[in-house]
Amino acid sequence: MADLQAFLTPQVTTIAVALLAAFSIGGIIYAIFEPTLSGRKAREKRMHSVSSRSATIDAARRAKDGDRRRKSVQDQLKEFESREKKKAQKAARLSLEERIDQAGLSWSRTTFFVFSGICAVVLMLVGVFATGSLYLTAGLGFVGALGVPRFYLSRRRKKRVNAFLNELPNAVDVVVRGTKAGLPLGECIQIVSAEAREPIRTEFKRIVEAQTMGITLAEAVSKLPARMPVAEANFFAIVIMIQSQSGGSLSEALGNLSKVLRERKAMKGKIVAMSQEAKSSAAIIGSLPFLVIGALSVLSPSYMMVLFTDPAGKIIVGASVIWMMMGLFIMKKMINFDF
Repeated sequence: MADLQAFLTPQVTTIAVALLAAFSIGGIIYAIFEPTLSGRKAREKRMHSVSSRSATIDAARRAKDGDRRRKSVQDQLKEFESREKKKAQKAARLSLEERIDQAGLSWSRTTFFVFSGICAVVLMLVGVFATGSLYLTAGLGFVGALGVPRFYLSRRRKKRVNAFLNELPNAVDVVVRGTKAGLPLGECIQIVSAEAREPIRTEFKRIVEAQTMGITLAEAVSKLPARMPVAEANFFAIVIMIQSQSGGSLSEALGNLSKVLRERKAMKGKIVAMSQEAKSSAAIIGSLPFLVIGALSVLSPSYMMVLFTDPAGKIIVGASVIWMMMGLFIMKKMINFDF
């Protein structure tokens, strides 16, 4: 019995070790191939494929929407650019009524011609009583009829445009605060038209009046650059029109516009300050010959009259005037900057 037990003990141990090894190998094989055998791996692969396809479709849809919106904005910008080119071509031949309207005057064409006639008569009377020269009187009448009224109109127009540029950032800030507070854009423009300074008040009142007549806000604002031919008014109209057609955050767009307008205003101030020295030098250089001629005419008239009585002196005076005008024109081009 003892011998049989001693004989069976190594065999049992060997069998137990073999069974344990078989079970271990089977467990490892089952752990490795269980996802494949149960179909879980295929299911996870299928779910991953579906989710990645869905993500790809969403990304493609978002990209397509972004491309569509970007294309819409680009089309709008191209349309605005072509429109501005037409406006720039038209601006070179503005009618008298448009110039009067941009100057902020309520004159008619007849009123302007009456004003021109009065200026011509006044200057002709000054020429008759001051000099008695027929040619000088005719020249003063020509200046009074064509020069003075147009100079006054241009001066008023430039002054009004500068006032508009100074107040436009404040008006845009009012619109931005109103839209952030939840007010509609139309009500914000009405607030500006009631509380802003001139000429912002008048221009925004025209937008509100156009709305009351049934014109959309975008169309009403698009007419602003025609009345105020400056880039800032065009920027404002572009932002409103693009937002009305493409959507987006109006307060953010107008806030960026307000920042751009203030930066442009600061840059203009720096340019004007830097060009004042050159303008002062040009003014001194341009006025110096006339001051010298005036002083010599008073101190020694006979010395200066040779230039006006002798043929060679007249040629010298004519050539000097031509060269002087050319120099003034060149200096003006050098110190004037387009903003």
